[in-house]
Amino acid sequence: MAVTNIWVKRQQCPCGDWKCFVNYEAVRDQATPVSQSVTNGCLSFPSQEIFTPYVGQIFKTDEEAFEYYSNFARKNGFSIRKARSTESPNLGVYRRDFVCYRSGFNQPRKKVNVEHPRDRKSLRCGCDAKFYLTKEIIDGVTQWYISQFSNVHNHELLEDEQVRLLPAYRKIEEADQERILLLSKAGFPVNRILKVLELEKGVQPGQLPFIEKDVRNFVRSCKKTVQENDTMVTMKRESDLLELLEACKVEAERDDGFVYNFTTDDNGKVENIAWTYGDSIEAFSLFGDVVTIDTSYRSVTYSMILGMWFGIDNHGRPIFFGCTLLQDESSKSFSWALQVFVGFMRGRRPEIVVTDMDLGLRDALLIEMPDTKQIICIRQILSRMSSWFSLQLGLQYSEFKSEFDLLCHLENVEDFEHKWNHLVAQFGIASDKHISLLFSYRTSWPFCYVRNFFLARTTNPEYSKSVEKFLKNVVCLQSSLQCFFKQIAIAAKSRSEKSEEEEDEEVFYLPIKTSMPLEEHARNILTPFAFSALQYEIVFSMHYSITEMANGSYLARHYKKTERECLVIWIPDDEQVHCSCKEFEHSGVLCRHSLRVLVLKNYFEIPVKYFLHRWRTDGQTVTNGNAREFHSLSADLYTESFLSKERFNFVRGEFAQLVERVRNMPRRGRMH
Repeated sequence: MAVTNIWVKRQQCPCGDWKCFVNYEAVRDQATPVSQSVTNGCLSFPSQEIFTPYVGQIFKTDEEAFEYYSNFARKNGFSIRKARSTESPNLGVYRRDFVCYRSGFNQPRKKVNVEHPRDRKSLRCGCDAKFYLTKEIIDGVTQWYISQFSNVHNHELLEDEQVRLLPAYRKIEEADQERILLLSKAGFPVNRILKVLELEKGVQPGQLPFIEKDVRNFVRSCKKTVQENDTMVTMKRESDLLELLEACKVEAERDDGFVYNFTTDDNGKVENIAWTYGDSIEAFSLFGDVVTIDTSYRSVTYSMILGMWFGIDNHGRPIFFGCTLLQDESSKSFSWALQVFVGFMRGRRPEIVVTDMDLGLRDALLIEMPDTKQIICIRQILSRMSSWFSLQLGLQYSEFKSEFDLLCHLENVEDFEHKWNHLVAQFGIASDKHISLLFSYRTSWPFCYVRNFFLARTTNPEYSKSVEKFLKNVVCLQSSLQCFFKQIAIAAKSRSEKSEEEEDEEVFYLPIKTSMPLEEHARNILTPFAFSALQYEIVFSMHYSITEMANGSYLARHYKKTERECLVIWIPDDEQVHCSCKEFEHSGVLCRHSLRVLVLKNYFEIPVKYFLHRWRTDGQTVTNGNAREFHSLSADLYTESFLSKERFNFVRGEFAQLVERVRNMPRRGRMH
């Protein structure tokens, strides 16, 4: 019997209470067409309009037809089942028969030698409702059409409250299965498990998409399966990890840039493993200032945590920095992973780490990277709000959510803490453990606390979606760890193989929107990703009036006064511009307020210091041999120079002379 490796999103709440389970809002949005949604405290099916099927109706596949008929049946008070199928050597299966669940008659069963045989009554009553499909191939394209259809039933059709209890529509989703097993292992009886799930989902008693009998059968079957498979799963885990380790050894022999590390237990069995590639190490020397650590997935089969490190390049694309599989989510395991990562990156550490709310990872970061600032992505927090507060706040939740959203974007720390205390008192949640958790992390997620830190736009929705897409591409396959290793290599390298010619084409087609000289100048320097962000600010800079203050600073006000005014400080001697909105410090792109002041000062070009190297077209990931060698030397010089003040002062002096000398050298053409 084969064991399948399955990846699932971790749903244990970061509050540390094992009984607390998180249902992410984003996960619920990804429901399939026949899955349930929560509406007004009860579970219901989507209200899409389903028309009565008709003879001649065409479908692309037989599965699509079955789903359509199933939805129609659900809306009309019955369920369906698959009857017979007919096939031929040339066409394969060319006919499918779907019928009402009460079609036909049960055949009499053979008598068994038991003292009290169970006398089960059959639901089948010879109902003639049917939906027959036939396959045809036209111009090489396969399609299915309804050849026979009847909606005549010889039994009563059920109301919605009754039809949802039919076996065909009772389903325990994967997330619920995991929760049921967790509660069962903790000693909860089945009836108590149902009550816990009803409370967590905020539904009325009896409104779950499954009944007590389903839970009881599921728990019983799982206990039997676990007993049968425990030994096999343990052996499978050990053998797969050894195969993964062997794959790493082979890759290291084949590729000098590939590095890996692992730990073993007292019996020599692999516990943790991590690896990365030469391209990732080189990319880190360019874009390793801000790193995203994702630990949202775990393997159900092997009970291992998947951790991945990402960066963001000058085109706004995620860069794969490394991967690890950990035996657990303890701070000890995360500490090992961080130590290994720093070793992979030749001793360099990121300035900023963007993570989720993970207690083990937070403690490990404080130990291994004490000078690195940890930032919690606000989207991760907002995705948990419904799970944390919707049930206890009830009808007040919408108002609470709106107030919380405003709180997240306040610019002043004093305002935040005042509004926070008011919000907690207003909704009576001072003793709530999740409110306490959020407040303990407050220096890592509200805008007022993180606005002074450069995040390289890694908290933007587009970047988060790209990272999630990368993750789904490598965890979607239910395959062995060795196949997973190959999938990581393919995904990581495909991200770094975009040619310079493609990037040059992107620059060529960027349109100018304002005809302002500084916009044209910026387009020639920045990558399309960075230029689009700056261009957005340039366009909106024209919506602001500028008032000069007595101390030489400027006040920027929106013409509709819909936003808070910003204070802009201009220092002409050094061509410095600073804005109270802190957009440049936060994203590396000048804000609309600062740009408005530069225009007022008759600037036709933005000072070069405000074009960060990581956003410039010449700051791209290295692709040729000479450049690889140059960046490797630069990375080593950077690391060595910071070991002492004496080294740093020496390198700075020599570097300044070297740059001046290179500037005065003749240009003989661009190197490729």
